[in-house]
Amino acid sequence: MKPFMDERFLLNSVTAERLYFGHAVKMPVIDYHSHLDARMIAEDHQFGNITQAWLYGDHYKWRAMRANGVAEQYITGSATDSEKFSKWASTVPYTLGNPLYHWTHLELRRYFGITDLLSEKSCSSIYESASAQLRTPEYSVRSLLEKMNVEVVCTTDDPLDSLVHHRQIAESGWKIKVLPTWRPDKAIAIDQPETWNRYVDSLSEITGISVNHYSDLLDALRIRHDFFHQNGCRLSDHGLETFPSVDFSREEIELLFQQKRRPETGERRPENGDRKLAYSLLLDLGRMDAAKGWVQQFHLGPLRSVNSRALHELGPDTGFDSVSDLPLANPMAQFLNHLESEGNLTKTILYNLNPAYNEVLASMAGNFQDGSVPGKMQWGSAWWFLDQKSGMEAQIRTLANFGLLSRFIGMLTDSRSFLSYPRHEYFRRILCNFIGESVEHGEWPNDEIWNGALVEAISYGNAKEYFGF
Repeated sequence: MKPFMDERFLLNSVTAERLYFGHAVKMPVIDYHSHLDARMIAEDHQFGNITQAWLYGDHYKWRAMRANGVAEQYITGSATDSEKFSKWASTVPYTLGNPLYHWTHLELRRYFGITDLLSEKSCSSIYESASAQLRTPEYSVRSLLEKMNVEVVCTTDDPLDSLVHHRQIAESGWKIKVLPTWRPDKAIAIDQPETWNRYVDSLSEITGISVNHYSDLLDALRIRHDFFHQNGCRLSDHGLETFPSVDFSREEIELLFQQKRRPETGERRPENGDRKLAYSLLLDLGRMDAAKGWVQQFHLGPLRSVNSRALHELGPDTGFDSVSDLPLANPMAQFLNHLESEGNLTKTILYNLNPAYNEVLASMAGNFQDGSVPGKMQWGSAWWFLDQKSGMEAQIRTLANFGLLSRFIGMLTDSRSFLSYPRHEYFRRILCNFIGESVEHGEWPNDEIWNGALVEAISYGNAKEYFGF
């Protein structure tokens, strides 16, 4: 029986151990999708305690605490940081089987050298030890990223963002690149007309363009798109339950735009009007990405904010989202084919939240590979609820069956936490174990030179080449 989380953690063969320790462990991290706060990086923020670094904004932990019967006061409420940590510590033993258990103890070990299991009994000593370290200069947010051998971080940013903090970081000469990612979800949220119109008003103000027509909206978005490009952005990202793909005419789009901007006209809404306008915008944004050679990302399948009471009291992104089962294959094919037929399908990464769509996305990506670059169309790493051992194993196995695992661009954190980087280690161990087992079972050649190069490529090299960082 192997000890809990020893150096062979998740590595179940000698081949897997050789691949991990000989190849994966030394590779830098390119975190091409995260939700880290650029302001904290620019200011080299210092956390006052482990609760601030670990529990503020982490809806993964919040969901587990609620499921364990912890009152909201100790999650997002008025309880002290030490009280909140105590409630998390008492929850951790009940998370066995959940990736939170592994992540929690990996983070304690890799950042703080703490090997004790977190529980109600060990809570006080771990809180004091980790918090004391976090208050030292060696544990500022920049130091935390350096400690994990991070080379590039891509944040997630609204088109209206000033990107002032990204410029501050770039001008500081810091060795880690922190680049923005264009996330125009609010510009496409046509189904929330009051909020959307306020957003368009803000876009108009910041660009100096009076947005009276659909073409004006595109011009304003293009100005911001250019601004992001000038500040190092090379990726876009969209969070969609599914693609709003539906046929439309240009005349319809202008009419629909006018009705959304001037709802007081009271004109009859065409059928599928919101979807048509959103689809047109999504296509035009895809054309902008293609013109600049950006990579576009699509995070598909979340059913967001399903608890209306919690949404009203706590707001969005607080742990009340789940997996959607809306149809995906046909509208996704229509969208990708629309851009492809025009010659405007840029490098694309597709992520699914519903595991039932694993084969759908893995096979869909293959339809639009064009030989221009290796792995132009990527089925992205296991995401959100699938970001755990069985989800990663399923994603790796399915990608190997349907595409080219060797061209996979690997792991990302998708996290708001500066302590989440051991997830890259978690992924690399699972990857090495998959390859190691394939070798041990006689299904892959026992060629450590090739297999080692493969591990290094998936861990780092493929992303480096794909994004051109």
